[in-house]
Amino acid sequence: MRTGMTNTFLILFLAVQAAAQAPKADRPGFKDPVLFTRIANYYLSSSDSVVEKPFDGFAFPIVTAGKPGRQQVEGHYWIYKYSYDESAGPIPSPLQIIRNYEAAAAKIGGKVMGDAPHFATIMIKRDGKETWAHITPGYGGRQYMLRIIEKQEMQQEVVANAAAFQDGLQQNGHVEVPGIFFDFGKSDIKPESEPALAEVAKLLQGNPSLKVWVVGHTDNVGSAESNLSLSNARAESVVSALTKKLGIAPA
Repeated sequence: MRTGMTNTFLILFLAVQAAAQAPKADRPGFKDPVLFTRIANYYLSSSDSVVEKPFDGFAFPIVTAGKPGRQQVEGHYWIYKYSYDESAGPIPSPLQIIRNYEAAAAKIGGKVMGDAPHFATIMIKRDGKETWAHITPGYGGRQYMLRIIEKQEMQQEVVANAAAFQDGLQQNGHVEVPGIFFDFGKSDIKPESEPALAEVAKLLQGNPSLKVWVVGHTDNVGSAESNLSLSNARAESVVSALTKKLGIAPA
């Protein structure tokens, strides 16, 4: 009995060891992005190793005039999560991973917008497209994440409508107005906002007794104080456009 128990334990232990040393491989269908290959012996081995979003945004860390900041970029968004096959030998350092991508980007005209021992942000202008990449190694180089956004404008699908605004105000006392756009961190209304503003003007012109508050919104990048100031500035820009350009009474 004692001998049999020892053999069973030994067989199970060896099986676990063999499984732990199995080489990594990409999940079926997963492959590298168009602009970059990968560092040797890293694999897209998990079910969430590649995530694609037709439109999303990310605040890329950058350095401008020696000061750290963020640059919001929106467009076609991919996330790649690579993991190292430790059976291949020594693990590359996080700095080695970062420098590899910076060197690869430089060969195709890329520009480093910000870097540190734990990340790099790169911008590439090529074939009429602007692409941003962010590399973040983790777990001592055992993994790294590559975020890529091909910058583009969102295809507007939700259309502002004066009748819908009126229904929303009557039912809820407030309504969200889609289709009014600002650049990141700015309060200047973008030209493509004109159809939405025209619908707001149509609502107010058709209801002379209606009085409304205009409230601006921001993302959560930056301090609460700066975002409050920005939201107020955006609201004031909308009021100015409605009164000065579209003839709505300030009251």
